[in-house]
Order: sequence, then C-alpha cells, then structure tokens
Amino acid sequence: MSSEPTDSQHETETTSPALRSLKHVSVTSSDVAIHSAVAEPDDAPVATVVFIHGFPELWYSWRHQLEALPPFGYRAIAIDVRGYGQSSAPAEIEDYSMTSLVGDVIAVLDHFECEQAVVVGHDWGAPVAWNTALMRPDRVSGVAGLSVPYSPRGDTKPLDAFRAFSADELFYIDYFQAPGIVEAEVEPDMSGWLQGFYFTASGEADLTAPSMGFVAPDTAMRERFQLPGSRQMAWMTETDFGYYVSEFTRTGLTGGFNRYRNITRDWHELAAWRYAPVQVPALFIGGDVDGPTMLGADAIRRFPTTLPHLSRSVILDECGHWVQQEKPSQVNQLLLEFLSELH
Repeated sequence: MSSEPTDSQHETETTSPALRSLKHVSVTSSDVAIHSAVAEPDDAPVATVVFIHGFPELWYSWRHQLEALPPFGYRAIAIDVRGYGQSSAPAEIEDYSMTSLVGDVIAVLDHFECEQAVVVGHDWGAPVAWNTALMRPDRVSGVAGLSVPYSPRGDTKPLDAFRAFSADELFYIDYFQAPGIVEAEVEPDMSGWLQGFYFTASGEADLTAPSMGFVAPDTAMRERFQLPGSRQMAWMTETDFGYYVSEFTRTGLTGGFNRYRNITRDWHELAAWRYAPVQVPALFIGGDVDGPTMLGADAIRRFPTTLPHLSRSVILDECGHWVQQEKPSQVNQLLLEFLSELH
C-alpha cells in the first residue's frame, strides 16, 4: 500500500503562504530516504530546530511551529519519520529501532551542515528526541519533549510492565505488537479510524468513557473510539484531516506500528544507557488530559534526576494528546522562550 508522492502532495494543499513556501528535501540516512519540510528565516539562521512527529502523524503536525519560528530567526525542519509519509518505509521490523531513528536525526543534521541543533519531539517523537540528546549530546544544544516525559531505560522490560497493570485486557502497545492484526482493523476504513483515534485522544473526549488505551479480548481498538460533535475538533480543519487521510491511505500505517514492535529490541539495545540522565538543556510540555502525560506522572517527578538541566516542565490546561496542534500558540511561546535561553 504505497506509491510515490505527487507534486501536489509535496506542496500540500493549504491556504497558508508560509506552508506553501516550504522546501521539501529528501535526506539519505544509510539506505533510507527521510523527507524533510524546511522553513528558512530571511537571514542566516540563529539556530536550527528539528521537529519529530509521533503516531499517527506526519511532518504536517508541526505546521504551526513551521510558521512561528522563522520570523524569529530560526530554521525549522519537520521530518516524516521513516515509515511515514514521503520517507522510505523499510520492510523489516527491526529497521524501526530507536537507534535507527536517532541515526536519521543525525543524518538530517549532517545534510544541513548543522554542528548542533535543538531537537523537539511529540508522542513517539519525544523518545526519539530524548534519546538523540542522550546518545549524541555533542550534536544537540537543547531538547524538548511533548506529551511523553523522559524515562530512562530501566530494569523491567516495557511489555512486562504494561502487562502487569493491564489485567485481562491488552494495553494498546501490546495490541499493536503482532503484525497484521491492527492493520486489518485500520485499513478498511482509514478515514474513520483516524478520526476516532485523533478525537478520542484529544482534550475534548469524555474521560469517563472506557479507555481506548486498553483493548478487551476478542474486540478491536476502534470499539472504544468516540467521535466528534459538530463543533468539536476545530483544531484540525478539514484540510488538515484530509492531508493525513490522503497520506495514510497511500502508505498505510505499518511503518508507524513497526515502531511499537521494536520496544523490546530498544530495551536490549539501550542497556548501555541504563538509568542515564539527559545532560543537555531540556523542556517538557504535556497536556492535563493527555494519556501519556498522566501515565508518566512518576517520570515527571523524577525530572530533577533524569533531566538535571531542565528549563521548565509545563502542563497545559484543557489539553489532550495532540499538544502542538490543540494548543499551538502556547506551545510556540514556550518553545520560543526556551530557544531564547539557548541562543
């Protein structure tokens, strides 16, 4: 389920002149092509900021930040993570390991001849950002994570931890492990699945309803999806949603699911960084009704140890999982303040 992106897909249908003026660059990371959307300032950049999206998103999830940063002198680069959008989608599951994704970020920095950059990630992009700063502090002048707080590799395998608290149901990460099962749920109705997933994880969903984060035996994840009312989900326009649907209809979501399927491999490969803190300036932004932020409460409390150079940890009110899309103005302000501290 893939095809080459058309010229119109590269340009992106949008009424925003700033997004229409983006450069779209393909960067080679080993044998993988990483699509990068680049917004340049008018003059030489003060610094470069690399944005890494999560699941199920694209470079486009950073559209508000790509517009906000260049007027203040920053070059903004938002990538399609491998397996997504206009980047390559390797066939092997092991090609989506954390070390591979960190290598992709470094390849982007090398392509743009950036000795150092600020790395910002949301959802799965946050662990990629945290681990890039952890593994290559020489290349990262600052790191920001949205939604998912930094939690270093510990002594318990993640899937064992999830199974300990999920009782008779499957935690969603466990549900995503077996190839083909969740794809069979998603692909017959990509638009409906994405709409339900986006809305149910947002700040507008009913938190008292059964959580889609757990899947009951012999059921599908979508059975716990909620759908937006007529005046809800205004933070994602029809154009925005249409772009996601178009791209994921073209590529499928297997590349995104393959990131989850490396969680045990990551645990083994990150053994050298057991309980290691991130030693570069850091920022965390979460939502008060964002599932990963709420589940990560203990990790946030450990920030004095795990992020010793933390600038701020901010939890935004009435904000769900899609932090930079639901609350773009607040996120932009926090990022610009953090960047001003660094440069």
